[in-house]
Amino acid sequence: MGLFIAEVRPRWSDMDVYGHVNHANIVTLLEEARIALLFGEAARHGGAEAISKGVVVARIVVDYHAPIVVNGSTVRVAVSVREMRNASFTMDYEVHNGPSETDPVAVTAETMLVPYDLASGRPRRMSEAEKDFLAAWRSGSNGA
Repeated sequence: MGLFIAEVRPRWSDMDVYGHVNHANIVTLLEEARIALLFGEAARHGGAEAISKGVVVARIVVDYHAPIVVNGSTVRVAVSVREMRNASFTMDYEVHNGPSETDPVAVTAETMLVPYDLASGRPRRMSEAEKDFLAAWRSGSNGA
């Protein structure tokens, strides 16, 4: 289905006073999964050069369905690309409260990302290499 799966391990320091991974650290878990896809996986498939030109998060939406409690195990983060435009793309996330797809979904989220030219400090259009790489991770595709 075009899903990229990352296993991310929450840290003890991610918990708040109630014993749950707090919002800022949930956003960091999403970032770790996104980096694994946009840089790690892209490097394996030849798309890293284009993406490493720069990309910034323009919008993030996080919905909580259940708390994540740090217990030493990883959480499963499923990432897919929902929408691609010439100068932005939207990624969807599903964070399971454990490493298996059968573990309950604790968080769903989306980020809109904008390709960014770090040298000029301005947004830029996506390259064909970026579009090709991201298309493999679109919802409903077969993956890379």
